[in-house]
Amino acid sequence: MTSPDPADAPPSLFGITVRRAITSGRVYLVLGCVFSSLFAVGLGFAAESFGGYGALLVPVYAALGGMGALMVFTSDRIKGVFEYLIAYGISPRRLFANVLGASCILVAIVLAVSMSVALLLSLGRGRPFPLSVTELLLGYSLPMSFASVAFAATVGMFWTSLSSPREGMNSPIGLVPILGVAPSLLTLIAAIATGRADSLALPGAAVLVVVLLVLLLLRFMERLMPRERLLSPT
Repeated sequence: MTSPDPADAPPSLFGITVRRAITSGRVYLVLGCVFSSLFAVGLGFAAESFGGYGALLVPVYAALGGMGALMVFTSDRIKGVFEYLIAYGISPRRLFANVLGASCILVAIVLAVSMSVALLLSLGRGRPFPLSVTELLLGYSLPMSFASVAFAATVGMFWTSLSSPREGMNSPIGLVPILGVAPSLLTLIAAIATGRADSLALPGAAVLVVVLLVLLLLRFMERLMPRERLLSPT
Protein backbone atom coordinates (compact mmCIF):
# COMPACT_ATOMS: atom_id res chain seq x y z
CA MET A 1 0.00 0.00 0.00
CA THR A 2 1.43 3.35 -0.99
CA SER A 3 1.34 6.28 1.38
CA PRO A 4 -0.81 9.26 0.38
CA ASP A 5 0.88 11.96 -1.64
CA PRO A 6 1.63 14.98 0.61
CA ALA A 7 0.50 17.18 -2.25
CA ASP A 8 -3.02 15.73 -1.85
CA ALA A 9 -3.23 16.75 1.83
CA PRO A 10 -5.54 19.69 2.62
CA PRO A 11 -3.59 22.96 2.75
CA SER A 12 -3.10 24.87 5.97
CA LEU A 13 -5.70 27.58 6.44
CA PHE A 14 -4.19 29.10 9.56
CA GLY A 15 -2.46 32.02 7.88
CA ILE A 16 -5.58 32.81 5.86
CA THR A 17 -7.71 32.63 9.00
CA VAL A 18 -5.40 35.04 10.83
CA ARG A 19 -5.46 37.55 7.96
CA ARG A 20 -9.23 37.35 7.66
CA ALA A 21 -9.62 37.68 11.43
CA ILE A 22 -7.53 40.86 11.43
CA THR A 23 -9.62 42.28 8.59
CA SER A 24 -13.02 41.24 9.93
CA GLY A 25 -12.27 42.19 13.52
CA ARG A 26 -10.24 45.33 12.86
CA VAL A 27 -12.64 47.45 14.92
CA TYR A 28 -12.26 45.15 17.93
CA LEU A 29 -8.50 44.98 17.34
CA VAL A 30 -8.10 48.75 17.19
CA LEU A 31 -10.28 49.27 20.27
CA GLY A 32 -8.31 46.63 22.15
CA CYS A 33 -4.97 48.23 21.22
CA VAL A 34 -6.13 51.78 22.02
CA PHE A 35 -7.73 51.10 25.40
CA SER A 36 -5.12 48.65 26.62
CA SER A 37 -2.43 51.16 25.61
CA LEU A 38 -4.16 53.85 27.66
CA PHE A 39 -3.87 51.67 30.73
CA ALA A 40 -0.32 50.80 29.71
CA VAL A 41 0.46 54.53 29.89
CA GLY A 42 -0.78 54.38 33.46
CA LEU A 43 1.50 51.42 34.08
CA GLY A 44 4.46 53.34 32.70
CA PHE A 45 3.86 56.35 34.96
CA ALA A 46 2.01 54.90 37.92
CA ALA A 47 2.87 54.14 41.43
CA GLU A 48 2.51 50.61 42.74
CA SER A 49 -1.14 50.91 43.80
CA PHE A 50 -2.45 52.23 40.48
CA GLY A 51 -0.14 49.91 38.57
CA GLY A 52 -1.86 46.94 40.17
CA TYR A 53 -5.27 48.09 38.91
CA GLY A 54 -3.80 48.82 35.49
CA ALA A 55 -2.40 45.30 35.27
CA LEU A 56 -5.83 43.93 36.20
CA LEU A 57 -7.50 45.98 33.46
CA VAL A 58 -5.19 45.07 30.57
CA PRO A 59 -6.79 41.62 29.92
CA VAL A 60 -10.25 43.20 29.59
CA TYR A 61 -9.32 45.01 26.39
CA ALA A 62 -6.82 42.42 25.19
CA ALA A 63 -9.59 39.80 25.12
CA LEU A 64 -11.89 42.24 23.32
CA GLY A 65 -9.29 42.60 20.57
CA GLY A 66 -9.38 38.87 19.82
CA MET A 67 -13.00 38.67 18.65
CA GLY A 68 -12.22 38.89 14.91
CA ALA A 69 -11.52 35.17 14.54
CA LEU A 70 -14.96 34.28 15.90
CA MET A 71 -16.51 36.66 13.37
CA VAL A 72 -14.80 34.67 10.62
CA PHE A 73 -16.07 31.38 12.09
CA THR A 74 -19.65 32.67 12.31
CA SER A 75 -19.59 34.06 8.78
CA ASP A 76 -18.16 30.86 7.28
CA ARG A 77 -20.68 28.66 9.03
CA ILE A 78 -23.65 30.75 7.87
CA LYS A 79 -22.36 30.98 4.28
CA GLY A 80 -21.74 27.22 4.00
CA VAL A 81 -17.95 27.53 3.66
CA PHE A 82 -17.43 24.71 6.17
CA GLU A 83 -19.45 22.29 4.03
CA TYR A 84 -16.91 22.70 1.24
CA LEU A 85 -13.90 22.54 3.58
CA ILE A 86 -15.14 19.40 5.33
CA ALA A 87 -15.87 17.76 1.98
CA TYR A 88 -12.33 18.66 0.94
CA GLY A 89 -10.98 16.73 3.91
CA ILE A 90 -10.43 19.36 6.61
CA SER A 91 -11.64 18.13 9.99
CA PRO A 92 -13.82 20.15 12.40
CA ARG A 93 -11.02 19.87 14.97
CA ARG A 94 -8.64 21.60 12.57
CA LEU A 95 -11.17 24.36 11.81
CA PHE A 96 -11.65 24.82 15.55
CA ALA A 97 -7.89 24.99 16.15
CA ASN A 98 -7.45 27.57 13.36
CA VAL A 99 -9.99 29.93 14.93
CA LEU A 100 -8.63 29.40 18.45
CA GLY A 101 -5.08 30.03 17.26
CA ALA A 102 -6.10 33.13 15.31
CA SER A 103 -7.84 34.50 18.41
CA CYS A 104 -4.62 34.10 20.38
CA ILE A 105 -2.61 35.81 17.62
CA LEU A 106 -4.93 38.84 17.78
CA VAL A 107 -4.55 38.99 21.56
CA ALA A 108 -0.78 38.77 21.16
CA ILE A 109 -0.91 41.81 18.86
CA VAL A 110 -2.86 43.82 21.45
CA LEU A 111 -0.49 42.77 24.23
CA ALA A 112 2.59 43.52 22.13
CA VAL A 113 1.34 47.06 21.48
CA SER A 114 0.24 47.82 25.04
CA MET A 115 3.19 46.20 26.81
CA SER A 116 5.63 47.95 24.47
CA VAL A 117 4.05 51.28 25.38
CA ALA A 118 4.26 50.51 29.10
CA LEU A 119 7.85 49.25 28.90
CA LEU A 120 9.11 52.18 26.82
CA LEU A 121 7.54 54.71 29.18
CA SER A 122 8.90 52.93 32.21
CA LEU A 123 12.43 52.71 30.78
CA GLY A 124 12.24 56.28 29.52
CA ARG A 125 11.50 57.51 33.02
CA GLY A 126 14.19 55.30 34.50
CA ARG A 127 11.69 53.72 36.90
CA PRO A 128 11.13 49.98 36.44
CA PHE A 129 7.82 48.41 37.35
CA PRO A 130 7.44 47.64 41.05
CA LEU A 131 7.90 43.94 41.80
CA SER A 132 4.21 43.41 42.64
CA VAL A 133 3.11 44.98 39.32
CA THR A 134 5.64 42.88 37.39
CA GLU A 135 4.28 39.75 39.08
CA LEU A 136 0.73 40.74 38.16
CA LEU A 137 1.70 41.37 34.53
CA LEU A 138 3.49 38.05 34.13
CA GLY A 139 1.31 35.96 36.40
CA TYR A 140 -2.08 37.45 35.57
CA SER A 141 -2.32 39.99 32.72
CA LEU A 142 -0.64 37.88 30.05
CA PRO A 143 -2.13 34.44 30.89
CA MET A 144 -5.60 35.86 31.63
CA SER A 145 -5.66 37.66 28.27
CA PHE A 146 -5.09 34.42 26.38
CA ALA A 147 -7.29 32.35 28.68
CA SER A 148 -10.20 34.80 28.40
CA VAL A 149 -10.13 34.95 24.61
CA ALA A 150 -9.79 31.15 24.43
CA PHE A 151 -12.82 30.82 26.71
CA ALA A 152 -14.86 33.31 24.67
CA ALA A 153 -13.84 31.80 21.31
CA THR A 154 -14.56 28.24 22.48
CA VAL A 155 -17.99 29.09 23.86
CA GLY A 156 -18.71 31.24 20.81
CA MET A 157 -17.90 28.43 18.36
CA PHE A 158 -20.04 25.95 20.27
CA TRP A 159 -22.85 28.48 20.48
CA THR A 160 -22.61 29.39 16.80
CA SER A 161 -22.67 25.75 15.74
CA LEU A 162 -25.84 25.14 17.76
CA SER A 163 -27.76 28.30 16.90
CA SER A 164 -29.71 29.70 13.98
CA PRO A 165 -28.35 32.92 12.46
CA ARG A 166 -29.48 36.05 14.30
CA GLU A 167 -28.36 39.62 14.16
CA GLY A 168 -27.17 42.14 16.70
CA MET A 169 -26.91 41.37 20.38
CA ASN A 170 -29.07 38.24 19.95
CA SER A 171 -26.35 36.62 17.88
CA PRO A 172 -23.38 34.75 19.38
CA ILE A 173 -20.92 37.34 18.05
CA GLY A 174 -23.03 40.06 19.68
CA LEU A 175 -22.87 38.50 23.14
CA VAL A 176 -19.58 36.59 23.19
CA PRO A 177 -17.42 39.70 23.75
CA ILE A 178 -19.19 39.98 27.09
CA LEU A 179 -17.98 36.49 27.93
CA GLY A 180 -14.48 37.50 26.89
CA VAL A 181 -14.27 40.44 29.28
CA ALA A 182 -16.33 38.90 32.10
CA PRO A 183 -13.51 36.89 33.77
CA SER A 184 -11.23 39.94 33.96
CA LEU A 185 -14.00 42.27 35.12
CA LEU A 186 -15.11 39.85 37.83
CA THR A 187 -11.51 39.49 38.97
CA LEU A 188 -11.10 43.28 39.08
CA ILE A 189 -14.32 43.70 41.10
CA ALA A 190 -13.22 40.98 43.52
CA ALA A 191 -9.77 42.61 43.90
CA ILE A 192 -11.35 46.00 44.62
CA ALA A 193 -13.82 44.48 47.09
CA THR A 194 -11.08 42.68 48.99
CA GLY A 195 -8.54 45.48 48.67
CA ARG A 196 -5.95 43.11 47.19
CA ALA A 197 -5.25 44.66 43.79
CA ASP A 198 -1.50 44.34 44.36
CA SER A 199 -1.58 40.65 45.29
CA LEU A 200 -1.23 37.77 42.83
CA ALA A 201 -3.18 35.24 44.91
CA LEU A 202 -6.71 36.17 43.82
CA PRO A 203 -5.88 36.97 40.15
CA GLY A 204 -3.81 33.79 39.90
CA ALA A 205 -6.73 31.71 41.16
CA ALA A 206 -9.00 33.39 38.59
CA VAL A 207 -6.61 32.48 35.76
CA LEU A 208 -6.55 28.88 36.94
CA VAL A 209 -10.36 28.70 36.97
CA VAL A 210 -10.66 30.08 33.42
CA VAL A 211 -7.94 27.75 32.11
CA LEU A 212 -9.69 24.75 33.67
CA LEU A 213 -12.99 25.81 32.08
CA VAL A 214 -11.34 26.05 28.66
CA LEU A 215 -9.70 22.62 29.06
CA LEU A 216 -13.03 21.13 30.12
CA LEU A 217 -14.77 22.57 27.06
CA LEU A 218 -12.00 21.32 24.77
CA ARG A 219 -12.34 17.86 26.30
CA PHE A 220 -15.90 17.69 25.01
CA MET A 221 -15.29 19.48 21.72
CA GLU A 222 -16.33 16.67 19.39
CA ARG A 223 -19.47 16.04 21.42
CA LEU A 224 -20.50 19.70 21.61
CA MET A 225 -19.58 20.54 18.01
CA PRO A 226 -20.08 17.46 15.80
CA ARG A 227 -19.42 17.61 12.08
CA GLU A 228 -23.06 18.09 11.10
CA ARG A 229 -23.33 21.20 13.28
CA LEU A 230 -20.88 23.01 11.00
CA LEU A 231 -23.19 22.77 7.99
CA SER A 232 -24.97 25.93 6.92
CA PRO A 233 -28.28 26.49 8.77
CA THR A 234 -29.76 28.39 5.81
